[in-house]
Amino acid sequence: MSPSGPDATQTPWLLLIHQIPPKPDYLRVKIGRRLQRIGAVAVKNSVYVLPDRPQSVEDFQWVRAEIIGGGGDASICNAGFIDGLTNEQIEHLFRTARDADYAQVAEAARELWASVRRRDREPSRQRPVRAEEDLARLRTRFEAIVANDFFDAAGRTLADEALRAATEAVEPPQAASEAAAAPRLDPSVYQNRTWVTRKGVFVDRIASAWLIRRFIDRDARFKFVPQNKYRPVHGELRFDMFEGEFTHEGDRCTFETLRERFGFADPALRAIAEVVHDIDLKDGKFRRDDAPGIERVLAALAAAHADDDVRLARGAQLFDDLHALFSAEWTSAAPRSPGDGG
Repeated sequence: MSPSGPDATQTPWLLLIHQIPPKPDYLRVKIGRRLQRIGAVAVKNSVYVLPDRPQSVEDFQWVRAEIIGGGGDASICNAGFIDGLTNEQIEHLFRTARDADYAQVAEAARELWASVRRRDREPSRQRPVRAEEDLARLRTRFEAIVANDFFDAAGRTLADEALRAATEAVEPPQAASEAAAAPRLDPSVYQNRTWVTRKGVFVDRIASAWLIRRFIDRDARFKFVPQNKYRPVHGELRFDMFEGEFTHEGDRCTFETLRERFGFADPALRAIAEVVHDIDLKDGKFRRDDAPGIERVLAALAAAHADDDVRLARGAQLFDDLHALFSAEWTSAAPRSPGDGG
């Protein structure tokens, strides 16, 4: 989605302009990999760009600190291109970079699929554990690319399809059904806890916090931390964070993970999970017609309120209403028994 709002046509970009000393050699490689991980693209030598958003500022600040710590110099600035590059050309640079990333994942997923199929045709050889490990790494890589796919690169669809095919090969239906039969978590064990997530909450984190407080831990306390600086504290529970207790699993967003692991069968929660998934992962898995409208409401909420506690409070009202709406729709659509009247 392109940047929007009154400032979008004036200064929609953040630039990192740096000078890295020639020695040590590893510093330039390290910074290059760091910039790649946060999704930045080069517009000139030593000039990198990201869409202007709070996470971009934090990401560039970390890179700048690493450069200065290594003896170099760097500056971060807002930028609007008056002549030369246009916004559309810069967006094209991002899409091209992400398409290349998605292509690598798709190729690796197809190779994994083919290798598993070859082994399946040789009954005497069992599938090695490495297939599951390779699939897990590909999923993690895919999710990282999606997080940096600021302008909806077309390559995402092919990568997603290739990953799904690899998943079906590595995790056949029998294994999936066994996983579904795993014991569900008991909410009573998760009472009066501190739940930690990243600052700047949006769709998945707002919805997950609502699910936690309404259906798991009514006395939940929420703590908002920067992703890169936070160190886990004993007893805290992390959600929608890297290596968190509750976060993305496979192709599921955090809300779906919570719903699955606690075994909530409420049809209204399933409907909300589909909406949150389509908004957060943008893979069109459920093709919910109501997702774009709900996303706009949440975007307006986030734009109007920078405070995370306020966002959760306002978001809770929205998800309460959605739960009531979907519950009513399910009730009205459910078949009646002969004794129900009507």
